[in-house]
Amino acid sequence: MKKIICFIFLLPVLINKAIACEVCERNQPAVLKGITHGSAAETRWDYLIVCSAIVIVLLSAFYCIKWVIRPGEKSDRHIKRVILNSEYHEG
Repeated sequence: MKKIICFIFLLPVLINKAIACEVCERNQPAVLKGITHGSAAETRWDYLIVCSAIVIVLLSAFYCIKWVIRPGEKSDRHIKRVILNSEYHEG
């Protein structure tokens, strides 16, 4: 319960830190205004790198969740069958 209460009280502080300050907002391009801190991207390559990283992270998250929910191993020779099969256990 303490963790929930602390989180509720710290949430406005965390949100405030996530929103860009006035100086950063002024220096950002229109697409990123009010979202990010720091200097604007120097070239279009910076946007390409960031977009590529976002795509990789989203694909990784999608497949991670998908394979946790439905792993899809159906083979009797899969390693999990060897581990779970009781005849391989000693004792």
